[in-house]
Amino acid sequence: MNSNIRSEIPQLLSLIKGLDMDSAVKLLADKFAGKTVFSTSFSLEDQVISHAILQNKIAVDIFTLDTGRIFPETYSVWSSTNERYKTQIKAFTPDFKTLENYITEKGPNAFYESVDNRKLCCHIRKVEPLKRALKGQDLWITGLRAEHSAARQDLQMIEWDEGHQLIKFHPILHWTTEEVRAYVTKNNIPYNTLQDKGFVSIGCLPCTRAIQTGEDFRAGRWWWEDDSKKECGLHEQTAPGGAK
Repeated sequence: MNSNIRSEIPQLLSLIKGLDMDSAVKLLADKFAGKTVFSTSFSLEDQVISHAILQNKIAVDIFTLDTGRIFPETYSVWSSTNERYKTQIKAFTPDFKTLENYITEKGPNAFYESVDNRKLCCHIRKVEPLKRALKGQDLWITGLRAEHSAARQDLQMIEWDEGHQLIKFHPILHWTTEEVRAYVTKNNIPYNTLQDKGFVSIGCLPCTRAIQTGEDFRAGRWWWEDDSKKECGLHEQTAPGGAK
């Protein structure tokens, strides 16, 4: 069972201590050869990690969740990334029958009507496809950063994901926004131009807006909801510190 690798987390944390991002990603990708994936939403953070993987030809499969309602600009950076690195980032999409039923029964914009409707939409478009993408994997690389939200301040760079029964690795967890942008600029990495227009956390088009000066990083996501409810379920099952 994948859960047997959970005990390796302290050793893995020790192995990557002091390594730069490229070296840490390569070390863990080699350790979990053939069972390492990276999920990208084409954010600045994810573009940094994609560059490290693709430029250095590290053996990591890269995938994205195409919800069917993402921004045209996101599709553009997806295409630009494929072209720049001569790659084909794999798409995971919602189950068409489940999505058809949801839209027919509740309407195309039902997510504005209640938190339950919104979370169900997120589940269909993102959570269920993610489960398929992670099935059989041992290591999931993400672009999470501690600055993203208060809930992520206590994350470790390597931790156990109880829901998906695998190890999660956040290689740029402690990078600042300035460091991320500087890396993108230095390496001339394709990025989503919406991030120059106040969009700092970009998801589906109907559920994302630009933030104003002084607003929280996540203020532009599901802005009509209470802050305590602003998660879509992709990262809710992580156990901080490797504990359940």
